[in-house]
Amino acid sequence: MEPTTIIQAERLDLICMTPAFLEACLANNLQTAEALLEITIPPAWLDERDLMQLRLEQVRVEPAYAPWMLRAMRLRETGQMVGHIGFHTQPGAEYLRALAPDGVEFGYTVFPQFRRHHYAHEASVALMRWTQTTYGVNRFVVSVRPDNVPSLGLIHNLGFQKIGSQIDEEDGPEDIFSLYCS
Repeated sequence: MEPTTIIQAERLDLICMTPAFLEACLANNLQTAEALLEITIPPAWLDERDLMQLRLEQVRVEPAYAPWMLRAMRLRETGQMVGHIGFHTQPGAEYLRALAPDGVEFGYTVFPQFRRHHYAHEASVALMRWTQTTYGVNRFVVSVRPDNVPSLGLIHNLGFQKIGSQIDEEDGPEDIFSLYCS
């Protein structure tokens, strides 16, 4: 499957952030970046340079990671990037073996001005469905800070169950949740 495959949800297109896109963003070349994905980039995305660099390095080291990369959540009606979603690694990563050996972890962000429109729910469902259909992966993991009430509500709504806790170097305490989709 091509990493550039666009995953379609009801209102959103989930578009793979290619290395060229991430490089353009890191170089502050927004005109090129927007043209590459046919999106309008909000200022909030440019605050995520560490994430851009991390994922760019990840795909450079392991090209097979490409289909699992970050994806822009593009609101189809306007072309606006409302957030992003993507996998931290490919399925079966070493750090998940004890809790979800066949699983894959994903995360998402909806930029503040676009919250409360259920974009994270829509994108999560579409991403998981695509992963099941395309790769046969049925176990999903998310890590959420205990004070992130909106994300906790979303993952409970999706059926995720708590399977552990950890201290993240950047985010502090997080609860780990898993969902098995048959």
